[in-house]
Amino acid sequence: MRTVWRFHGAGELVFGWGAVNEAGDLSSRMGLKRVFLLTDKTLLNFGIAQKVIDPLEKAGIAVEVFDGGEPEPTLPAVLKAIEAAITFGPDGICGVGGGSNMDMAKIVAKVLAHGGSPLDYVGDDRLPGPILPLICVPTTAGTGSEVSGADVFTDPSTQLKLGSLSNYLRPRIAIVDPQMSVSCPKKVTADSGIDALTHAIEAFTAVDNEVFPLPKGQRSVYQGRHFFGDMVAEKAIKLCGQFLKRAVLDGNDLEAREGMALAATLGGLAFSNVGVAAVHALEYPIGGAVHCSHGEGNGLLLPYVMKFNLPERKKEFALIANWLGASTEGLGEDAAANKAVEAVEKLRSEIGIPGKLRQIGVKENQLHEFAIKSHSIQRILRVNPRTTSVEDLEKILRDAF
Repeated sequence: MRTVWRFHGAGELVFGWGAVNEAGDLSSRMGLKRVFLLTDKTLLNFGIAQKVIDPLEKAGIAVEVFDGGEPEPTLPAVLKAIEAAITFGPDGICGVGGGSNMDMAKIVAKVLAHGGSPLDYVGDDRLPGPILPLICVPTTAGTGSEVSGADVFTDPSTQLKLGSLSNYLRPRIAIVDPQMSVSCPKKVTADSGIDALTHAIEAFTAVDNEVFPLPKGQRSVYQGRHFFGDMVAEKAIKLCGQFLKRAVLDGNDLEAREGMALAATLGGLAFSNVGVAAVHALEYPIGGAVHCSHGEGNGLLLPYVMKFNLPERKKEFALIANWLGASTEGLGEDAAANKAVEAVEKLRSEIGIPGKLRQIGVKENQLHEFAIKSHSIQRILRVNPRTTSVEDLEKILRDAF
């Protein structure tokens, strides 16, 4: 049976060296007069956020800077940002930073447009309409939040990351300027870069669009694997294989920075249409409990989930092995597919991502609860090519422990 698939991205994607200088002109053309710019203290103190503020102000736009962004944003931080934005009364929002800052900007933009609490929109396709005009400028190469229809925050009361999915969340404009990531620290470069690789691999190996198991009467931003998703995911995987290690080892490698900036955006386009799967479902409760970075948690778990999914995606993993530089000549399909897992494990080690959950503070007595919480996140587990039970998820976690 053939089905219909769709592809969404940011309203406009502006990519390249110096692209950030167009922020003012782009905002003016949207008719913006008052922009609430959400960033964090580090990016503000080091002058990185200023590269966006200056062209906005030069264009005559009033800018209110909120520097309360934080890694893996919590509900209290998000509520503080919303309060500050309501006081300022913007007609547009700008998120400058990594995925956390851009996600916070999305949450502010939707609550200012529709009211209520961020908790009201948790889940799949629950936004009733467009958000405030949103511009996103990434300073890391990983999350792809600049083009995605997703946001994530942590609720401290449950120690669980909560996500919202809606195509209305996609930024009106994404400005991807590789120069904004040149000063990105080594660990952040590694964590965000392997996040981009995770997005691309999960999208390329997702359940097929034709059999995407969406319950009757439900809607989803995610659609399962389709042609256009494959195309951008493939390029993202190849770019990560070529440039991720280089970007981590030498932050001033401008070719590597540009390659990873493109990889992150392409990975974002892939996963935000096709979907992410078991890696993300497992990481959400872990990240909420031990406060590792999202990319670090994903990168740690990725090869363990790949091993679990191998029986359903041997051909695809064999291709991924080649794209990551592994030789599969003369190997059978099983052996070639295993090379993809080995390639990810090797890359993970080379860029300093931990290989075991105990290394990031997870305790063995937490694994069962993590598996139960992960299994409840069916909006992304349904994207996985292999059906998962609580027992399956706990086994993956125990293998990773």
